[in-house]
Amino acid sequence: MDNYSFFSLIGGIFLLLYGVKLAGEGFQRAAGPRLRHILYHVTSNRLLGVAIGAFVTAIIQSSSATTVMLIGFVTSGLINLTQAMGVILGANIGTTFTVQLIAFKIYDYAILMVGIGAAMLLFSRKKHMAFIGEGILGFAFIFLSMKIMTEAMAPLKHSELFRQILLSVGDNSFALLLFSTFFTAIVQSSAATIGVALALSMQGLITIEGAIPLILGANVGTCATAILASLRASIEAKRVAMAHILFNILGVLIFFPLIPLLKWAVLATSDDIARQIANAHSFFNIGVSVVFLPFAVLLTRMVKKIVPDLEEAEKSFRPRYLNPQVLDSPDMAFGLATREAIRMADIAQNMYSKALTVLVRDDDGLLERVEDMDDQLDILDREIKLYLTKISEKVLTEVESKREITILTLINDLENIGDIIDKNIMELAKKKIAHGLTFSADGLQEIIDFHNKVGANFEMAISAFAAGDSDLAWKVLKNKEKLGNKERDLKAAHIKRLRLGLKESIDTSSIHLDLLSNLKRINHHITNISYPLINKAKDDA
Repeated sequence: MDNYSFFSLIGGIFLLLYGVKLAGEGFQRAAGPRLRHILYHVTSNRLLGVAIGAFVTAIIQSSSATTVMLIGFVTSGLINLTQAMGVILGANIGTTFTVQLIAFKIYDYAILMVGIGAAMLLFSRKKHMAFIGEGILGFAFIFLSMKIMTEAMAPLKHSELFRQILLSVGDNSFALLLFSTFFTAIVQSSAATIGVALALSMQGLITIEGAIPLILGANVGTCATAILASLRASIEAKRVAMAHILFNILGVLIFFPLIPLLKWAVLATSDDIARQIANAHSFFNIGVSVVFLPFAVLLTRMVKKIVPDLEEAEKSFRPRYLNPQVLDSPDMAFGLATREAIRMADIAQNMYSKALTVLVRDDDGLLERVEDMDDQLDILDREIKLYLTKISEKVLTEVESKREITILTLINDLENIGDIIDKNIMELAKKKIAHGLTFSADGLQEIIDFHNKVGANFEMAISAFAAGDSDLAWKVLKNKEKLGNKERDLKAAHIKRLRLGLKESIDTSSIHLDLLSNLKRINHHITNISYPLINKAKDDA
């Protein structure tokens, strides 16, 4: 092979990789929200899950992208791991779509497709059509790369050295499988590996006996992408990745001894070597689905044993839902940020509830736990903001920008509520405990009642945020004035007890009044949570 042919081969491989990426990104942008909606409605019907997985992957040209969507849904609790199993199997089937297209040898029309795709991308005024043009351009590059690689390999037919190499490894299926595994792991694309195999076959440089181990190795090599993606991911993400790895590796272990049977099956389908390779790829992935689908529940248990839950003591507090792998999909990323924000709200509400218990029972141990919760709020506040910043690096629609503001408003006010509890109310509790002070019976009951009313408003505000309910948000806003008046009435009642000379009221006066003021400040931040929802409702009206 001369230098020109060598560089053409390398360029063809990279053009194929870029074409797969471009086609996937284009069609995912064009149909992404619809595809996520389809995946979201996966049911317990495993066959439907396989069909959906195959369909989505065939469109976006990447089983990894489908797996990333799944990780987001499983992490958010929208679907369980058993439901995801069928989709993972279907995703592997969907990857065969590109190979089947390549085998039709329509690369003579690649330049025409480049023209169509580029024209749509450059001149279309509608983003949707521009994204479709991007996808068509990606497919054009895939076909063009096949033409380049096939022509680059033509001189190898006359190379005695290459013939000797093929003879030495051609009968060694295990060596071919290892080579394919490592090559696919490096380029992170099974389509590239099988594309090279197709180019070799079109020049008569490889037979179906040598191509099948390359196909099996390509499926093992794709596991590298799943492994890398799950290294610093959540437990749920690791389990989805592990299921993908198990299916591919166990599938190869089952089918490797059956290579002669697989060869016989594909020889019966066509006399064309390229079509035989494409069919072998499809038969393998369909066969893996048929074998493993009935055992989805059993495999789920196996995955959970391989990737167990962390012991509580081993868990370090961190975000649970902020998956960086979905940042290219703002709709899904905002969904995960919302889920993390609601988790933050749960912690803030728990902190608010326990603060009263500390004041009533003078509980030092619980006071420390409340202070720890404020540290957790600070962590989530910082991490959610960083995550939202990364999302906003993409071009956002007006709806997405408003969604970002709504989430930011929530976490800002939750962080402020945490600070009021930690730096103000807990300091009041420490003062009360240190001096052995006790609220009067009437004063304590008034504090409890006011705390409960503010807490109920807090609960209503979070429910309004979670449901996007503007009517509920209006109720929260209306309670602001009522609770403000209530705070003034309670301060007046306390001052009345001071005038009566009640000892407990005199001793706890500054604590009592400051506590009421801080509860009112908390309600102010609770009310702030509702404003973006109310403003959105006004804009939509």
